[in-house]
Amino acid sequence: MAHPHEAAPSGPRSAPLPADSEPAGSGPDTRGPRLASVVLFVHDHDESAGFYQDLLKMEVTVRTATAALLVGRNGFQVYLRTVGPKAAHPVGHLGAQYVIWTADGPDDFQRCERVLRAQSDHVYTRHGEGFTLIEGRDPSGLPVLVAYPGPDEVARLEIIARYHV
Repeated sequence: MAHPHEAAPSGPRSAPLPADSEPAGSGPDTRGPRLASVVLFVHDHDESAGFYQDLLKMEVTVRTATAALLVGRNGFQVYLRTVGPKAAHPVGHLGAQYVIWTADGPDDFQRCERVLRAQSDHVYTRHGEGFTLIEGRDPSGLPVLVAYPGPDEVARLEIIARYHV
């Protein structure tokens, strides 16, 4: 769902999509599943839960000795599972490598940047066609990316090289 924002993106191809528009090929007979949850294997689920609560404004709804479940206001879930301090996250292997979150507005994007900078010395900002992407690290060293505006507001017209090379 599109949210009103204080600043509008600029550029000929970066106009927000109308709230009632649907992507090509969508409609009642072409809709399919939507992403509901992400499972992250982390070094310490308690430490990571605090970080993700702060960054994503989610609540911990279930906690066990080895896992935590965070739920956002839209019902999206993040499962955190402790796999220990020596577990590796090899880049370029099969499976999801990155999760990109969308900030709720320019102020929220700046808040996310502050949270990432407080956690990580390595925070990078990239500008795409009509959007900005910030990347930092979570307590386990996993990459965390936040974009603004989101793809529901500005169509993505490029693939950033880092994510497909």
